[in-house]
Amino acid sequence: MPDDTTHTRVTTTDLTHLRRCIELAREALEAGDRPFGSLLVDPHGNVAFEDRNRVGGGDHTRHPEFAIARWAAENMTPDERANSRVYTTGEHCPMCSGAHAWVGLGPITYIMSARQLSSWLREWGAPQAPTAPIPITEVAPNVQAYGPVAELVDEVRELQARQHGVSL
Repeated sequence: MPDDTTHTRVTTTDLTHLRRCIELAREALEAGDRPFGSLLVDPHGNVAFEDRNRVGGGDHTRHPEFAIARWAAENMTPDERANSRVYTTGEHCPMCSGAHAWVGLGPITYIMSARQLSSWLREWGAPQAPTAPIPITEVAPNVQAYGPVAELVDEVRELQARQHGVSL
């Protein structure tokens, strides 16, 4: 498992999908939600589903990664789920890691780690998440997870900072 100083190498295609996740996170922030965005790429390389954080209404389970797991369970075969890939701005929280594992989705590529986010929040004096910053592979040891992605971490950090009124 990579630590926060080890960055994942990604392809041009990976970067395209991850940049779309950043756009979704930006949409979330502009709508008053926490800035997270995720998408699901099917085994044929097509974006099958995408979503952004929607916790602003008070339901704090409305994470895009959880929505992906629910959508995949309802719309994909077990084989399609196992051979698909999730891209996301932030490493899954324990709730979303569990949903991902239970549904049997394929690998995850994330831009920032949960530990990076926790460190930034501490640095900014912002409240921590209600769950521990546990790596995906500790919650779901059979899930392949890749990240953080150095090329895009600063963009995600900026969005997180904006949410907390911090100027970088």
